[in-house]
Amino acid sequence: MSKPGELARLEAHVRGRVQGVGFRYFVTSRAMRRGLTGFVANDQDGSVRVVVEGPRADLEDLLETLREGPASAIIERVDEDWLPYTGHWGTFSIESRGHRGD
Repeated sequence: MSKPGELARLEAHVRGRVQGVGFRYFVTSRAMRRGLTGFVANDQDGSVRVVVEGPRADLEDLLETLREGPASAIIERVDEDWLPYTGHWGTFSIESRGHRGD
């Protein structure tokens, strides 16, 4: 069980109909609202990758949001990995990964 305020890193791959439906903007607004840092990007396999850091409780809330997605998305599955906090990012942003949907 995590301690209140414990910092962590969540790496998630969201699979389904998640590109071309505003998913990255949806994630960005939810992450920024929580004061989280990291990025969201389209992957070449059609999934969306989310790498985010902050308090574990806020990351768990964001993970639930990823499982719901915006109304225009169809979420088939969310693969998650929990890792140690690095403090690498100062903000949350949308990154281009060289995908045609970027």
